[in-house]
Amino acid sequence: MSVKTRPYRKGGWEVDVRFVAPNGEICRIRKRAPVPTKSAAQRWGEALERDMLLRLIRPEKQGAPRRRKEVPTLQEFAPRFIEGYAKANRQKPSGIAGKEQVLRTHLLPKLGRRRLDAIHNEDIQRIKADLAVKSPKTVNNVLTCLSKLLKVAIEWDTVREMPCRIKLLKVSRIAARFLDFGDYERLIEGAAKVDARAHVMVLLGGDAGLRRGEIIGLCQEDVDFTRRILTVRRSVWHGIETLPKSGRPRLVNMTEALTEALQGSRHLRGKRVLYADDGELTAKVVQRWMERAVKRAGLPITGGVHILRHTFCGHLAMRGAPAKAIQELAGHEDLSTTLGYMHLSPSARRSAIDLLDKGRTKHGQAASRGDIVETGAEG
Repeated sequence: MSVKTRPYRKGGWEVDVRFVAPNGEICRIRKRAPVPTKSAAQRWGEALERDMLLRLIRPEKQGAPRRRKEVPTLQEFAPRFIEGYAKANRQKPSGIAGKEQVLRTHLLPKLGRRRLDAIHNEDIQRIKADLAVKSPKTVNNVLTCLSKLLKVAIEWDTVREMPCRIKLLKVSRIAARFLDFGDYERLIEGAAKVDARAHVMVLLGGDAGLRRGEIIGLCQEDVDFTRRILTVRRSVWHGIETLPKSGRPRLVNMTEALTEALQGSRHLRGKRVLYADDGELTAKVVQRWMERAVKRAGLPITGGVHILRHTFCGHLAMRGAPAKAIQELAGHEDLSTTLGYMHLSPSARRSAIDLLDKGRTKHGQAASRGDIVETGAEG
């Protein structure tokens, strides 16, 4: 075996590798090294020599049949996907639990014994048909989980290519339910009659836009009464503390009503702002407070605490708050989420129409000279 290095005629270095294969065959290869110095070219040639030799002494070169790479079934790969991808990338516990539920409830019963490379377009259509009674959003959650699992399998060289085409269902954008101004005030009054903690909970959702997990996770150190600011830096899901949904903390200015309610409910029972009678606050207790407040207010609404967050965003839009301000206060990662509330803003619509009035004279004629203004647009 030998590796020789010599100047290349067009600049750089040429590597000449010669060796004898296990079957007695003399092998030789000459290549221009992709490195600038002679010593680096020598090392590159030696690495090339080792690589060629390893290829020649593989079992298939010695007459043994080449073993085909075994592709796992969905049931075999699912735990690797959860542990090696979802948990390894430190996804939120709620997100991991959601993937586990989708796999356990929908994917494994239907495709668990199928090899990953044997999942075809017809299987995707069967899943859609079997979930026909579910909402399009639920169906898309199942398909998205399967799609991500297959893409991870490709990244890990478990399968060569995507075995099927996954097309999501169209989801119509439905306006979020929220309370009008009068019903929200009635709910605040009803919550105050239930419990001081229920009163604070309603105001944290409706006056500050906190999610349920953020309400549970709010600590007394997060409340700045001097500046009247809340720092939303954590969320709690099933007792597990994580960052807010956006992945970063946010600041929310407090209303007078929320400031007074928080000052009136200060305690020495622990670090959390809100607590249950038997200790740590849970989602079940928060939901019970909400149901009791709704009942005391005499409102017909049903659902969870999240309607308070929709009410917060909706009321800000109706009062004319800019979309960017609502996005920052609510912690929306995507501005399109915030824009879903902007149809409620009469000031935004009025401002848009006012643009047509600008530049017109008293008699409705164009202020600029001439009757026709060319914009460059056609049609």
